Amino acid sequence: MAQIIPGENEGIESALRRFKREVSKAGIFPDMRKHRHFETPIEKEKRKAIAKHKQRRHKFRY
Repeated sequence: MAQIIPGENEGIESALRRFKREVSKAGIFPDMRKHRHFETPIEKEKRKAIAKHKQRRHKFRY
């Protein structure tokens, strides 16, 4: 759980910016996207195969 305590004279914009940074560091957004809807086992295999293919293609690019 990401949590910040705003400073006494800190504006809401800077506190929100710090909160967004903490959330991105914690890796909450990818996890949230992953659990947004139910994924069948076939869809999961396809997603993993595509990710593996992209990773392999990027590795041999140079």
